Amino acid sequence: MKTNANRWQIALAGIVMQIALGAVYAWSVFRIPLTRQYGYTVSQATLIFEIAILTLGFASFAGGLWMKKSGPRLVGTIAGICYGLGTILAGRFASNFVLFCLAYGILGGAGLGLGYIIPVATLIKWFPDKRGMITGIAVAGFGAGALVTAPVAAHLIRTVGIPDTFGVLGVCYFFAVVGASLFMRNPPEGYVPAGWHPAPRQESERTAKDFTFKEALSTWQWYALWGILFLNTTAGISIISQASPMAQEISHVTAAVAAGLVGIISIANGSGRFLWAWLSDFIGRRTVFLTMFVLQAVLFFMLSRATNFTLLTILAAFVLLCYGGGFGTMPAFAADYFGPTDVGSIYGLMLTAWGFAGVAGPALIAHLREVTGHYGLALHIIALIMLLSTLLAIVIRPPKPRGHGAPTSAPSGLTPPYLPHPR
Repeated sequence: MKTNANRWQIALAGIVMQIALGAVYAWSVFRIPLTRQYGYTVSQATLIFEIAILTLGFASFAGGLWMKKSGPRLVGTIAGICYGLGTILAGRFASNFVLFCLAYGILGGAGLGLGYIIPVATLIKWFPDKRGMITGIAVAGFGAGALVTAPVAAHLIRTVGIPDTFGVLGVCYFFAVVGASLFMRNPPEGYVPAGWHPAPRQESERTAKDFTFKEALSTWQWYALWGILFLNTTAGISIISQASPMAQEISHVTAAVAAGLVGIISIANGSGRFLWAWLSDFIGRRTVFLTMFVLQAVLFFMLSRATNFTLLTILAAFVLLCYGGGFGTMPAFAADYFGPTDVGSIYGLMLTAWGFAGVAGPALIAHLREVTGHYGLALHIIALIMLLSTLLAIVIRPPKPRGHGAPTSAPSGLTPPYLPHPR
């Protein structure tokens, strides 16, 4: 079925939504001010971020299930309310660690997760012809969110203080997410772009049927993709959580200069989400992840020896290119392997990997920094983890439908009379 709906307008709204949600990646700008003004330890300040990302992962799964019943607009509106209100309340409760965690980590994190899955799941259905590219675009805004937020937040903290900074940001988040949600809608059943047919290479890397949520969880490939996303995210988010203090400690720059690093790596994060995902349409998702794991093993080893701010920035930016690439490529990877019909819930649950990585990565680097007094050991360990992660990218293959004979449905995004090639 074809439609004249402007799918690019929906894509633009998705980018706006993700930019607002991606402001969470500017968190490292708050770490030192919270420590100085309210006496938070490094671990406490890091824990708030970890809780938000962990909640995000589980809320994305809930959002994927909810979208299937209620559509993206309602879920997006609730997401904007939770995210905006959670941020505003975090400012009011900044002096109380427990209430801060509940406001920003739980309520705000729930809004983050509910909102994040909406553009991803919706645009995959509108763009079966450009899965990698569109998922890259859909989440590129999230990676670039800190580019806007970091300098604004740093300026607001200096001029109006921490509580009012969260208040201003929370209001902006609310209007951005709710406003973008009004443009979100699913395509008609069976939608395909006019004149599009998949290339032979795309056929070979896509499943021959749409898996239900339950069927996807019965395959080993779902858990392998979860592991790939978890490992890639653990590496990059460890840098995100410590970017500003790491730059100040290692290269002895000011907080203002370090905030610039946060902005630069946010550009890399956003760019990587598009570039790697776009490239995966040509060389395949597996090859992209294998390349990123090898590259990161080298980058983290070099980071452990960097003392110059320029070199530190370059290496960190390349790590964030790979980090963003994981989020840009994995939604298309999941849709290739399990089909787009239930991708909201299938990929939504897979995003719990992001939540657990949001705890593991920052906790690993923060703990080892406190124990050893430097970042070197943590960076060496992450380099080794990335090297071992290549094994998953090597062995992963598309799942085969159960049973004998032809698959029960046509490949994702296609309508009869298309017939799959024998496998």
